[in-house]
Formats: sequence, structure tokens, C-alpha cells
Amino acid sequence: MGLAAAAVVLAVSCNGTPPKARVLPGPDAPGPTDPQDAQCRAAARDPGRVTLHRLNRAEYNNTVRDLLGDTGSPASDFPPDDHGFGFDNNADVLSMSPLLMEKYSHAAQALVEAAWARGAFGACVLDPVKPEPCARQLLKTFARRAWRRPVTAEEVERLVAFVTLARQQGDAPEVGVKLALRAVLVSPHFLFRVELDPSPASTAPHPVSDLELASRLSYFLWSSMPDEALLQVAEGGHLHEPEVLEAQVRRMLADPKARALVDNFAGQWLYTRALDSAQPVSRYGFDEPLRDAMRQEMQLVFQEFVTGDHRLKDLLDAPFTYVNDRLATHYGLPRPGTQTLTRVELTGHPERSGLFGKGSLLTVTANPDRTSPVKRGVWVLEQLLCKAPPPPPPDAGGLAPAVDPTLNIKARMAEHRANPGCSGCHALMDPLGFGMENFDPVGRWRTKEEGGAAVDASGELPGGKTFQGVVELRAVVKEDPDLSACMTRHLLTYALGRGAEEEDRCTVRDISQQAEGRGGRLTDYILAIVRSDAFLRRRGEAEAPKP
Repeated sequence: MGLAAAAVVLAVSCNGTPPKARVLPGPDAPGPTDPQDAQCRAAARDPGRVTLHRLNRAEYNNTVRDLLGDTGSPASDFPPDDHGFGFDNNADVLSMSPLLMEKYSHAAQALVEAAWARGAFGACVLDPVKPEPCARQLLKTFARRAWRRPVTAEEVERLVAFVTLARQQGDAPEVGVKLALRAVLVSPHFLFRVELDPSPASTAPHPVSDLELASRLSYFLWSSMPDEALLQVAEGGHLHEPEVLEAQVRRMLADPKARALVDNFAGQWLYTRALDSAQPVSRYGFDEPLRDAMRQEMQLVFQEFVTGDHRLKDLLDAPFTYVNDRLATHYGLPRPGTQTLTRVELTGHPERSGLFGKGSLLTVTANPDRTSPVKRGVWVLEQLLCKAPPPPPPDAGGLAPAVDPTLNIKARMAEHRANPGCSGCHALMDPLGFGMENFDPVGRWRTKEEGGAAVDASGELPGGKTFQGVVELRAVVKEDPDLSACMTRHLLTYALGRGAEEEDRCTVRDISQQAEGRGGRLTDYILAIVRSDAFLRRRGEAEAPKP
């Protein structure tokens, strides 16, 4: 029985009273007992809709980098972005506040002044007597790139009007051009990814335009604006052609800008970003060089999955990693003899293979002063199997004090599993976390806990499946039928900038099956997503009934 099926049988009800048990096969293992399988084969796919999508801080920084050559990360001064469904590019929570609008205005002024000083707008020379022709050419070119679409003659003339206004005020032509450039950067056409519905109240699906598709694609793979090659293909009306779309995806994934998938998708899915705020207590010797090495290790491993030939599921047990001398010593591996992270094979050290052996993940899923089987178990359920348990009851309480120093953390947590109000959740969460108990709060290997008690890394899941230690644990997780669909769900959520809901279940199933059928690489998942109706189409939203 897979973990997901066990979760359904158990129903992880924190009041200890599971509803009627029903076993559903995992989404990528359909069978005759699944009544929804036939529905998925027959049903039309609802592509859903995405709210008007404001650029988040990472997207803003990357966009001004590619538009103006500015690498100063101006959005670092903006208010933090909210998160939805695990990601900070969720359109539904990317609101616009007066403070943020003020920050945009200040950033636009600074960006234009700096780019002007660098000569970034030197395509033509403004004639002091008749500056309009040069201004028109400059502003049309800039607005097309910034707004990620062709601009109308009327839009260009409204921008050129700033030059006329400057002349009337006795200012030089460049003053008016700079004002127009700033107007481009505070326009909703720049700050938002605009997608239009011909009939906003209609729920009938329709294709997104080629230009809208270009922005979907570039912000998915690059967290940035389309480049000239992608924009020209979209303007020519060819991007929906399957061969053209696939060629663009492969070209974009080979570009260094695809590093955005490592920083922004994997950084949130695999919790690498959370390492920035981890503060283990001083006795573990955790410091900034170790933090940096752990962060880079996870980034470099995932980067191989972007550009390499690995199956995405092999993240669970990839037999290689990247270490420098500091991290190798921390892990108990041979030192490579450099402070630069170096790729090493993990022959003889199977405990370090895959995600569960990575110090960054082990650190952020621990408490500052001890391990947390609950946090580690919940991470597996949420990020790999999409089976998040419900919140604990208000009176759940914490870990009991270690009255008997010979008791390990597994024995101390038995109280939770014995409590009827907690047993439902902990019977599934805890064993997954126990399988990683050989790793201390900063990811070092151990056989004894700090108090001297022997580590017990065995676990038994609902349904009777048992494992011993992290190597057998990851085999259980990798074999779970819901793994592929869950990875799809997270990637689709990030790609669309909206949550993958229950209504997307058949779409998720389609994508995961197609990707696995083509080899199961990250590229296969990405191509299956961008070919899906959810990525190529959208719909409006019916008006709510008036009270």
C-alpha cells in the first residue's frame, strides 16, 4: 500500500475518528477501482483562469535586468510578496498597495536615470528643434519590449506628448523622454501580465494569444520578460504550433536565465530559500560558510535536473552531490581539496543520496535545538505526496520533556501517538520523520542522540509497511504512486501562477502520465505542462449573482 493510499485509509483525522475508508489508487496508477479514471478520459479539461498577474519581486528584478541591463535588484526594497499554494508568484495574492505603487514610482525614476547615463537609449539623437521623430522611435521600441507586445500608434503618441509638455515648460527634450520612459515602467502593462478574455463573464475556454503565451512561457522558465526571439515568434503568430513551442522551450531551458527555475521554483518547493532564516543553536557550529555551501549544493543538484538527463523522480536517490571541503567534512565525506563546490559521486555513502541527505532540507525541517520528526514527515507529505495533514488541535501540546535520558525522541513522541486526538495524524507523519533521525538538526550523521540515547530510524506506516533508516524510507516514497502527480501539481501551480485545485485533477493526471511516458525528465514535465489546455487556454468567470 502506498503512502497516499494509506493516508486515505487513515483519513488523517486529528480527532481520531476516520470517516468511511475508501482506497483510491495514485493519480499515475489508474485502475478499475478508481471511478474517476473513466471521468478523466471522457471529460473536457477546464483550463481555469488566472487573475491579473502582478510581477513579484523576483520577476520585477529579472525583467528590469533584461530590459535595461540593471542588476541592482531594486525590488529588494519593495514590500515582501505574499505566498499562495506554496509560491510567491500566485496571482491571487499579489495585491497592489499605495506603498508598493510609491516604490514602483521611485524605482522607475532611478532606473531611467541610470540607464540614460549608461547610454542605454542611444538608438538615435534627439534633435533640440524637432525631437519628436527620435522620441517616437525610441519610445515605441522601449514600450514594445517593456509591455511585451506591439504598441498602438495612439499609445506611442500619448508617450510622445511628454516631450511636447517638456518643451512647453521650457525643458530639454530628454526631460520629456525620461518622463515618458518612467510612464512606461509604472504602467499596468509593465507591472502586470495582462491576459484578456473576449467575454469576461463567459466560462467557455479560449486560447490565450500568442503574445500572452510568450509571457506565460518566459515567466515560467525565466521569471522574466520574453526575449526578442520569443517575441518575434509570438508576433508572427506561430507560438501555438507544437513544433515551434517545443523548440522555444528547449532553447529557453538551455539559456542561463533558466536558473530562475532553480532559484524560484526549487527554492520554494524544496525549501532552499528557507535556509536563509534558519538559526540552529550555537552548539551545532552552524555558520555562514556552511549555510552558503548547503544552499549551493541543493541548487547545483537541481540544476542538473534542469539541463541533464535525469528522471525527476531520481531527485529522491540521485547518487551524486556537490561539496567543498567544509561541507564534505560536515557530511563525513572525503574532502575534494577545494572551497569551490565540486561534483562527487556518493559511492559508499548511500545515506547522502537524494533529497533526504541534503543539509539544507534537514536543517530547515528541524527545530533550532533538536530534530523534528513531525516537520520532516510533514514536508514529505506536503511537498512530495500532496497529502498534507490537517492542522493540529489547539490542545495538541508539544514534545514531552526527556524525564528519562535513555529515551530517544521516538519514545518520547509515543505520547502523541497514544492520544486519540493526535494519533490519526502522527501515525502517518512521525514514521516518515523517524526515517531521517540519523541526521541531527544540521544534517550531520549520528547514531546516538545528544542525551546518549540510541537513534531509532525505523518506521511502520499505516497498512503495515515497515522500513529501516533513510535508504529504505526514500525507496518507499519513490515507489509511491502519488509522487509523479504531486511533483506535477507543484510545477503546474508555479507555471500558471494559480493553485492547482481539485478541478485540475484530470489535468494533473494527464501531464504526469505524459511526462513519465516520455522519460520522466524535468524537461518532459515542462513540455507536458506547456502543451496542456491549462497552459494554452483560459476562460472568464461567471458574474456572481447580485444580492
